[in-house]
Amino acid sequence: MAIFTKNQQEIATTIESESQLSHWLDWKWQVKHAIKSIEQFELLTGIQFSDKERKALQETIDHFPLSITPYYLSLIDKDNYQNDPIFKQAFADTRELHISKDEMKDPLAEDHDSPVPGITHRYPDRVLFLVSNVCAMYCRHCTRKRKVGDADNIPSKSQIQLGLDYIKNTPQIRDVLLSGGDPFLLSDNYLDWILTELRAIPHVQVIRIGTRTPVVLPYRITENLISVLKKHHPIWINTHFNHVKELTDSSRKALTMLADAGIPLGNQSVLLAGVNDCPRIMKELVQRLVKNRVRPYYMYQCDLSEGLSHFRTPVGKGIEIIEKFNWSH
Repeated sequence: MAIFTKNQQEIATTIESESQLSHWLDWKWQVKHAIKSIEQFELLTGIQFSDKERKALQETIDHFPLSITPYYLSLIDKDNYQNDPIFKQAFADTRELHISKDEMKDPLAEDHDSPVPGITHRYPDRVLFLVSNVCAMYCRHCTRKRKVGDADNIPSKSQIQLGLDYIKNTPQIRDVLLSGGDPFLLSDNYLDWILTELRAIPHVQVIRIGTRTPVVLPYRITENLISVLKKHHPIWINTHFNHVKELTDSSRKALTMLADAGIPLGNQSVLLAGVNDCPRIMKELVQRLVKNRVRPYYMYQCDLSEGLSHFRTPVGKGIEIIEKFNWSH
């Protein structure tokens, strides 16, 4: 039986006064009621900004859209939100409009290495396949802020077919990484179609999926989704936990369902100043991930995407954290 926190109960009933709390567990309800405005955020959290702050924040959101699931919103410490790692990853910061001379719209040159729309082919035997530009939440540190949430860049089925045809006609490709946006924001049937088409290509040996739904929308991991994924083994999934506070009962249940389905799980954390740039926090995170059958896979430096300078840490900080992972206590 689901146990709901006080925050979750308050947010659910504020969103829909006549809503059954069980709707909280419906991932489509969560997406439908994503918080996309400052007014919604203030109403649901009780946090109030000054008129000056609100104006500056709106300018930021006009440039980089806001979207937070009610679930992830419920994890914010409302009494200390300025220092809260959930708030910092989810809510707009006016510093995002400060674009330094070193920052770029496409810092990884994904568009440069794109032979057809949606495909990045940089390494001979693998491709990145962008099948969605929609996410459950728009992370403020996203490397693809240029695309995510842009209604003009939603991949059509014909564009997806172009990507599939490119993979089919390029026999050296053995590894396909589905990303976006978030592939798990697609419907089960649509995702099943993409996976079926990929699995029918003889030279595709491995399919990987990058998703942050176990972190920001764990209810997306349903029995039906699991049954779809199990049809197409070998499937590998990488997710994106940045802080131990994100490993809730709901997220752990989602990870358990994926692991029990025989899907190898990895985690890609991004070092974010003021969020997780601390050896103690990162060590606790990787230990908790391993406990939940998730292999800590990468720890990234924050990319040189536009407006992320306030998140970026020195390279030395990452080295310090790795060196201190060997602490005995």
